[in-house]
Amino acid sequence: MQNIGEAISLAFALVLSGDGDLYRIVALSLRVSLTATALACLFGLPLGALLAVARFRGRAVALVLVNALMGLPPVVVGLLVYLHLSRSGPLGFLGLLYTPTAMIIAQCILITPIVAALSRQVLEDLNDEYAEQFRSLSLTRLQSIRALLWDGRFTLLTVALAGFGRAVAEVGAVIIVGGNIDHLTRVMTTAIALETSKGDLALALALGIVLMVIALGVNGLVQSVRMSAVRQAYA
Repeated sequence: MQNIGEAISLAFALVLSGDGDLYRIVALSLRVSLTATALACLFGLPLGALLAVARFRGRAVALVLVNALMGLPPVVVGLLVYLHLSRSGPLGFLGLLYTPTAMIIAQCILITPIVAALSRQVLEDLNDEYAEQFRSLSLTRLQSIRALLWDGRFTLLTVALAGFGRAVAEVGAVIIVGGNIDHLTRVMTTAIALETSKGDLALALALGIVLMVIALGVNGLVQSVRMSAVRQAYA
């Protein structure tokens, strides 16, 4: 087995050489995770805003449920999606099992509760601050939700970032519904697990390095956007 120093050297060599397999895996990982994050925000942000603004019977139960779903076990989600997409399942006729689409569905289910719960807290704080102003303007609930989403857009970037981080690091659900098929459904996390089990530490570390760089890069981008917005607001 290679020692750690040799594995790290080989990992950087793979990253810098533009290895085709490596960048193919990275590209699929980003496509799947970014799509899942966008869909989760599409569903989760309005749901979070509704829970922040609306007052209805059973709201407390809904909040507990949304918060509890943040801890959904990935393998359970993967199993449920698998049962629905398998040939004997209700959606088996779509032929989506072991495709990137199935992986996107699993990731979206996992991170939508995270987006909804975090955005609900952010928007509820904003709503408490603006509630009197909204009443004076006689805004409808939908108008209030739109105003809160727009005013909190930069803070909500952090919520989306949390969802993306959860998606791109996921392995349990995606390996169940995607199958970790080479050149088709193999993403960074499943490839790291596979290559580590095979003893190919160089490729596993290379993927790990790329994963960390992506995480740092996305965090840096979000922070720069937020700082730029704050500077413009106080300019």
